Amino acid sequence: MDYFAQQLINGLVLGSIYGLIAIGYTMVYGIVGMINFAHGDIFMIGGFIALISFLILVSFGLTFVPLILLVVLLVSMAITALYGWTVERIAYRPLRHSFRLAPMLSAIGMSFVLMNYAQVSQGARVKPVPPIITGGYTLHESADGFNVQLSNVQILVVVTTVVLLGIFTWLVAKTRLGRDMRACEQDQTMAALLGVDVDRTISMTFVIGAALASVAGMMYLLYYGLIDFFMGFIAGIKAFTAAVLGGIGSLPGAMLGGLLIGLIETFWSAYFSVEYKDVAAFSILIIVLIFMPTGLLGRPEVEKV
Repeated sequence: MDYFAQQLINGLVLGSIYGLIAIGYTMVYGIVGMINFAHGDIFMIGGFIALISFLILVSFGLTFVPLILLVVLLVSMAITALYGWTVERIAYRPLRHSFRLAPMLSAIGMSFVLMNYAQVSQGARVKPVPPIITGGYTLHESADGFNVQLSNVQILVVVTTVVLLGIFTWLVAKTRLGRDMRACEQDQTMAALLGVDVDRTISMTFVIGAALASVAGMMYLLYYGLIDFFMGFIAGIKAFTAAVLGGIGSLPGAMLGGLLIGLIETFWSAYFSVEYKDVAAFSILIIVLIFMPTGLLGRPEVEKV
């Protein structure tokens, strides 16, 4: 049971990171009806910006960790949001009224552009960082010497995810921007006729999704202590899988899917073969979609006539 509890903690932390990325996928799909395949690389860019910001602040002599983390978080969110806005303006807006395959191909191209941009500007080697947040708590000590540990960085990842999810839920449900987003999701033409600025709403959707991905990138950096230019592709595929598993277009579904993918990977790696953890995650996805084609919390699409 101690080993199971430890893996449960690890899976929830990993799932929280996947969930933050998956929200960006499901937001864009809900409003535009397209998959932003460059979103995983936006997550990677956010991780690099967090690393660079951290090194700059340390070089200036700042040593108060909470202040450093707050500044790095805000800077990373702001700059990564600008990347998200740029992706929408370059890869999506000019092709919004084109045939449905064109924006997807454009997003895939943008993904390769961002990946190679990071490789050229930051190098192809893995960038390790020393532990920034140390310490933790021992939840249970067993007789065989295996202790259930909960580190401070794991607490930070989960608490940050819960807080951001609460803020984002309030934003969508209670604000003017949230009402505009829900109106565009239902019918962009009618929303425009009723005074909604559709272009601005779609741009803000990309901006918010990119900001959440940057937080996930920073949490990944703090948790694993390393980043590289290729991590966005792998994490993006996992987060997209999480969004589909939970129900593409459903925000709670994206978070639920992220947690499930994280738990499946962690438990499979712990009890079976770590080489086949991806096979296990995608197999579960296939089984769920066979019996629930819209995902766990997805709604069936109603065709307007």
